[in-house]
Order: sequence, then C-alpha cells, then structure tokens
Amino acid sequence: MQYQNVSKMTEITLLGFQNSQSLNHLCFLLLLLIYCVTLCGNLLIILVVSYSRSLHSPMYFFLTQLSFSDILLSTTIVPLMLHVVLYDGSFVSFFGCLLQYYLFLASESLECLVLTVMSYDRYQAICHPLHYTLVMDLTFCMKSVLLCWIMVFAVILTISVSMSYLWFCGPNVIDHFFCDFDPILELSCSDTFLINIEGMILAVPIVLSPFMLIMVSYVYIIITILKIPSVTGRQKTFSTCSSHLAVVSLYYGSIITIYLFPNQKSVKKTFSLFYTVITPLLNPVLYSLNNRDIKQALKRLSMKISSAFHYFSLLSTKDVFVKQIIK
Repeated sequence: MQYQNVSKMTEITLLGFQNSQSLNHLCFLLLLLIYCVTLCGNLLIILVVSYSRSLHSPMYFFLTQLSFSDILLSTTIVPLMLHVVLYDGSFVSFFGCLLQYYLFLASESLECLVLTVMSYDRYQAICHPLHYTLVMDLTFCMKSVLLCWIMVFAVILTISVSMSYLWFCGPNVIDHFFCDFDPILELSCSDTFLINIEGMILAVPIVLSPFMLIMVSYVYIIITILKIPSVTGRQKTFSTCSSHLAVVSLYYGSIITIYLFPNQKSVKKTFSLFYTVITPLLNPVLYSLNNRDIKQALKRLSMKISSAFHYFSLLSTKDVFVKQIIK
C-alpha cells in the first residue's frame, strides 16, 4: 500500500507514570539515587576485577561484561526517565526515540548472552573441573564476547532495516517511560505484521535459546552438586553459582512476567522498571555481597587508596614545612 500525504513524525511524547506532582519529586530523587549507585557499583566491579590479579579468571572477566551492559542499559533508560518523571511526561525526537530503543535492545541482548556464557562457565567449573582451564582459556573468553557483540549488532541491524520501511504518522504519544518495541510499532500506520514476526524470530537466539541453555546448565549443575557426599561441600560448591542464579532469576523473571501480561500496561511498566532500573542496581550488590574474593579485593584496593592518600598528605605537609623553613 502506498501512503500519501502522510507527514513524517518528528517528535514523540512519553507519558511516563502519570503520578501526582509531589510523588513525582520523590520518585525523581529515588531514581537519581538508584542511577548513581548503579553506575558507582558497576564501575567499581570493573575497577576491582581489572586491578586485582586474583580476579583475572573467566568468571570475573564475564562479570565485567555484565557490568558494562548494566551501565549501558541504565544510562540508556534512566536519564530520560528522570526528565519524564520530573515533568510528568516529556518530549523526545523521533530519531532519539529510535536511538534509545536500539541502545536498549543492544544492552538487553548483551545481558542475555553474557548470562548464558557465565552459566556455561559455572557448568564447566562444577561439572568438569579437571578440564576447566583447558576449555575456559583466554581465547575462548575473547571469542565468546566477540560473538556476543556480533549477534547484538546483527539483531540491531535487522530491526533497524525493518523499521526504516515503516511509516509513522501518529498519534505521537507513547504510554510508557521509554521507547520500547511494541509502543513504537503502535505509532506506525504501516502493516506491522511482518516486523512482529521478525521480532519473535529474533527473540529465539537472543532470549529464548539463552534461557533454555541456562536452564540446562543448571540442571547438570544441580545434579552434580547433589552427588557431593558432604553437606559442607555441597554448600561451598553451590555458593560459587548462587549469585549468578539470583541475577538470572531476577532478570528473566521480570521479562517472563511482561510476556505473560502483554495487554496490562500497568504491569508492563512496573516490571519494565524492575529489569531496566532495579536489576542493574542489584547485580553488583549480589556479586559483591556473596563473593569472598571480591570482598577481599575491595578491601585491598581500599587499603591501597587510603595509603596513597596518606602518603600524599604527608608529602604536602612536608612541602609546607620546608617552605616555612626556607622563609
């Protein structure tokens, strides 16, 4: 069908949560605090893993990739959401809306794939410990991350090409706090059947297949743990993957809930808020609280930083003393 006399959309209105103004101010401060803590927590994970040689292992290498995807996701969603919450709605350019969706898609896809590789890492470490160092070497880790990024770019390219063939003629209002796939398609006056099918097909290698691989990995992990004779041994082995399992449960639990209630906008907003804002906040907390190696590395790093500050303070005091003597 040829669309004629259709003005191309240039601006989109995001409605947000439509709360009272006093509640919006409280939500703004809370979201701002969450965003700052999320950035600091994930940056700290990357810094600690990069600094500490004891953390130079595949599991922590993949953890830095997960932290990077959390930073990308949070930075893509929260700054615009803060504006939406503060002003009870906001305007965004059509190009900016599409750009936000592509970055959101990239971060979400990367998170799914990295969580899958991390589950494979835990599977090799627990089920095949003797072959772990041979399988999970630096080459495998680099190839895995590279493959994840290639898949992410392939998905973004496919979706962006498909969306470039759509006409967007209004209404230009999205009842959400960010530009997601379904709300964007609702603005199109073109037939979106094919791109919806394409989206479901792309969800198989990005969401469904990773989820199934993670489940299979944990089935084998649980079977192996149950074969350990001592209770202490089972608890110690399970503790090595408990943080990853908690992150997977939070992340996929919220996504599955959204797909179970596709027409409930309030439910969709709530759980979208959970996996776009809360999950990136909880990931570094879960890994740092339940991981003794990261705790020790954080302690060593803080001690070195405090020692460095103490050394420079002594130097500055000494310089002042020398200057006073010279005078």
